[in-house]
Amino acid sequence: MRPSDLNLSVRPRPAREALDLGTLLAQRHLGLLMANWALLTLPLLGVLTLLLWDHPTVVFVLFWWLKPLCDRLPLYILSRAIFGETPTLPDCLRALPGCLKGHWLSDLVWRRFTPVRSFTLPIHQLEGLSGPARARRQAILSQRDAGAATWLTLVGVHVEWVLSLGLMGVMFLMLPHQWVEQWDWQVLLQQGSDWLWLEHASNLLYALVLILWEPIYVAGGFTLYLNRRSQLEAWDLELGFRRMSERLRGSLPGAVLTLVLVAGCFGSPTDSYAAPAPEQPATAFEETPQAAQARERIESILAAEPFEHRETVTRWRLRGSDEAPGWLPDSLPRLHGLWDFMGQAALVLEILLWAVVVALVGLLAWRYRLWLAIYGGRLGHRRRRPSNRPTIEQLDLAAETLPADVATEVLRLWPSQPRTALGLLYRALLRHLVERHQLPLRASDTEAQVVARLGDLNSPALADLAERIARTWSSLAYGHRLPASATVEELCHQWRELAGERP
Repeated sequence: MRPSDLNLSVRPRPAREALDLGTLLAQRHLGLLMANWALLTLPLLGVLTLLLWDHPTVVFVLFWWLKPLCDRLPLYILSRAIFGETPTLPDCLRALPGCLKGHWLSDLVWRRFTPVRSFTLPIHQLEGLSGPARARRQAILSQRDAGAATWLTLVGVHVEWVLSLGLMGVMFLMLPHQWVEQWDWQVLLQQGSDWLWLEHASNLLYALVLILWEPIYVAGGFTLYLNRRSQLEAWDLELGFRRMSERLRGSLPGAVLTLVLVAGCFGSPTDSYAAPAPEQPATAFEETPQAAQARERIESILAAEPFEHRETVTRWRLRGSDEAPGWLPDSLPRLHGLWDFMGQAALVLEILLWAVVVALVGLLAWRYRLWLAIYGGRLGHRRRRPSNRPTIEQLDLAAETLPADVATEVLRLWPSQPRTALGLLYRALLRHLVERHQLPLRASDTEAQVVARLGDLNSPALADLAERIARTWSSLAYGHRLPASATVEELCHQWRELAGERP
């Protein structure tokens, strides 16, 4: 396909304009399109009617199902007509077997119900693509104008049914009045075989509607396809460059001839070395020194008063009139004063508005000051961690909060206050880990996190005792399970050995 051979104005169009172009294209070749469609579809309907006379509904469904195959002939006509090669009726009949060849199954099964059928039909018939190449091409083309093709199909369905119902109404109006008065619809339904001709007549009316509408439908999808290709392949730019090239190619011989003539007028380069010609008296076209002085004198006189008088005049007038009305000069001072007042008022209003904006910003900042204090730091740089670890006082493990003999105090509190006793033992363990082993603990560490950090101390005995104390304390504090007294006594005994305490 060469865009330069198209007899259409090639440029990117909106989808609605492309559909209008399709309607005009179908209107230009409507006689040929309708004749070919009628010669193709009416015999098909006749054959189906003769074979399935007792089943007019099946005839209608089959005829409607085979429409995509019949759409190929109008597309063949339009694809030739846009290049100025409109085929004749015999040419169309000879090309019909080639148009109906291939892709029957896909067009009649999974592509039969696609709403962009008229938009994608040229991919196979004109470009000859199939399989994955067709799928990729269809995906690229459907990125735009697929919605317009869908609306074309929806509108086409409604147009078909409206025109069909209208023709049926006209048919019923043309029936004899005596027949209609004797009709009993219940009897008609019971004796349907005697009135099959009426249903077949309805099928014929639908076929007549398609003779008019289906070529327009195919033309609309075809122009949408052309418009999409012109957008993807920049046909308008290509045609512009072609026209520019043709203009340059046509003007090139004239430009060469002009250059030759100019070169001949100025002579060859060797003429500059020839002897100078004798001086000749000045002609009328050459300016003498006296003429130059006179010209300068004349220009200086014309540039002075009273010949040269420049004045800038500003006046008011109504649009469409050359003179100002009589009331306008008297009103101008008042208008200027009003204009100055409005300018000052606008300046004051602008200052007030900015003051309101600043006040609102300050009010919002004060209203959400806590939120800004909490979450505002996250927008800046991350805070540096303090270099020093939490002290014993920050962990509530100061010496004054613990007794000198922890084990004896735990055994004393155990019968009456078991929770306080095990809590005292656990806090003593934490003080021992922080003070003697420099274990980096935080106030938010859980019992499991404390035990997990003991792996770095390389002391199995300490890790085992800490795990047992933490587990016993957690069972009582969170699970409310009281350990045996023998277990507490054993933990106190092991604690004395570890801490070096004497009873």
